[in-house]
Amino acid sequence: MLGDILLVNDLHKDAAASICELIMQDRSELKNSRYIVGISGESGSGKSELAHALGVALKEQLIRVKVIHTDNYYEIQPLLREEWRRNKGFDHIGLDEYDWVKIRKTIRDFKEAQECVLPCIDLIPEQVDKLITDFSKIELLIIDGLYAINAPDIDLRVFIDLTYRETKINQIIRMKEAMTDFRLAILEREHLAVCSLKPKADLIIDKSYMVVKASEYKSPNNCGSAKATK
Repeated sequence: MLGDILLVNDLHKDAAASICELIMQDRSELKNSRYIVGISGESGSGKSELAHALGVALKEQLIRVKVIHTDNYYEIQPLLREEWRRNKGFDHIGLDEYDWVKIRKTIRDFKEAQECVLPCIDLIPEQVDKLITDFSKIELLIIDGLYAINAPDIDLRVFIDLTYRETKINQIIRMKEAMTDFRLAILEREHLAVCSLKPKADLIIDKSYMVVKASEYKSPNNCGSAKATK
């Protein structure tokens, strides 16, 4: 998203380096030249920072990478979203807020190595712009967002196991939305929706930001157990 604030630190870089090593091995074994990584986690958990750090690490391995943010794919535009949520109620907050048709088309265009028109939210005017990208020049796609690992055809699914309660300081610093009681209620609903995706993960970023295989991870919270899907 345009105008977003990234707080990339050594924890993100170290996790990215570990994931990069696994991706290089996986791509070699699969002989897959068009590879997709998905990164999910709650608000403030560092999804965008990890995606950026991973993109840089892969670029250093001479892989051409594109990062896309699924927050650009909401069905309802930013200026209308709060009113829509208030009118529809909290039960409608979650995975169904994304435009999965557009997400699947973006993935298909990447897989087919063709030009694609991507939505791109500019956070300052809070409007949706369009970005044209040529996927024929891209080898690896990183998709990050609350529900990113729910997307189809992802080769490696990464889940950051930090809740919005544990990342409050990052949310305040980035301040994409005012921290009102209504916003906190939304974060709680998103927490439940994001947690439901944890069993899809191949890798877990734990609370110390260490990378753990999902099949070996013991969940410390009430999100439920995670397991590898491959």
